Amino acid sequence: MEIGIDSFASAMYGSKTLSGVDAMEQLLERIVHADEAGLAVYGIGEHHKKEFLDSAPAVILAAAAAKTKNIRLTSAVTVLSTSDPVRVYQSFATLDLISKGRAELVVGRGSAIEAYPLFGFDLDNYDALFKEKLELFLKIREQEFVTWSGKFRPALHNQPVYPRAVQEKIPVWIGVGGTPESFVRAGSLGLPLMVAIIGGETARFRPLVDLYREAGHRAGFAPEQLKVGLHSPGYVAETTEKAIAEYYPGYAELWTRLGRERGWPPVTRAGFDALIGPKGALMVGSAEQVAEKLLKHSEALGGVDRFTFQMDNAGLTHQQLLSSIAIIGKKLIPWVNERLG
Repeated sequence: MEIGIDSFASAMYGSKTLSGVDAMEQLLERIVHADEAGLAVYGIGEHHKKEFLDSAPAVILAAAAAKTKNIRLTSAVTVLSTSDPVRVYQSFATLDLISKGRAELVVGRGSAIEAYPLFGFDLDNYDALFKEKLELFLKIREQEFVTWSGKFRPALHNQPVYPRAVQEKIPVWIGVGGTPESFVRAGSLGLPLMVAIIGGETARFRPLVDLYREAGHRAGFAPEQLKVGLHSPGYVAETTEKAIAEYYPGYAELWTRLGRERGWPPVTRAGFDALIGPKGALMVGSAEQVAEKLLKHSEALGGVDRFTFQMDNAGLTHQQLLSSIAIIGKKLIPWVNERLG
């Protein structure tokens, strides 16, 4: 199982807000630290909000590529619906050149919708935009010279797209929430699936993952082509008690604030305790406890090929995040690999 981290490039740490310069410097330091600790992948999301610095993830990943050697570098996610597939391919092909073949993408429609009015797209076309732009992106990935026409972008007539990536096919994962059609689409295309589970019980997504695998099988793809990734909030510390003490205050503040925006109830300690329990989505605890829980979640979903922690949006300090990355690399990853091996 590949294990890594996703980041929204938050500039909020505890009660302190860093300057953009300092927050970016620290983020790059964490990516380098993750590479040195043996983590498999680091992802940068895409948002267009004041509290996050990830509006141009390919730029951040390119800076990280120049400082790292082995870690895979991916978006998490690229909001393809509001982007030009030609420019997205060019950006990540360039990243692939800089990183010598370590670039990936997770693409999706976006759970946050601020990009749609910002770039002049109609939310009524939420799914149609993604479907069409994904089709074009995959065609660009396959062909140097592209002929294509659609509804939302000017046509291409035998137009070459450069530069070309180092990898024959840059890996493209489909990022999904809970919409059955999204799982079926990913399976029908034979693309790896990244499931964002941020609340509730992870096992409830098994029927949707089964839909993905069934769609892929019907489309003629082999089981090993139908990879499943899992993205969830989490934090690993020396002990479970320490992890909870450090993680809960920032988590409660963030998700209560988001709840006011989206109509969710405020976070309670009882609700949090359920989420960090054996079946809950949050991966918070000691390395041994989180590793054991991760293996159980993988079993519940019929096998997970990649897991990524979302750690840096719960008010944790840079030093706490560095420490957690070290524990994941030194303890959690070897423990998981030994059990799976």
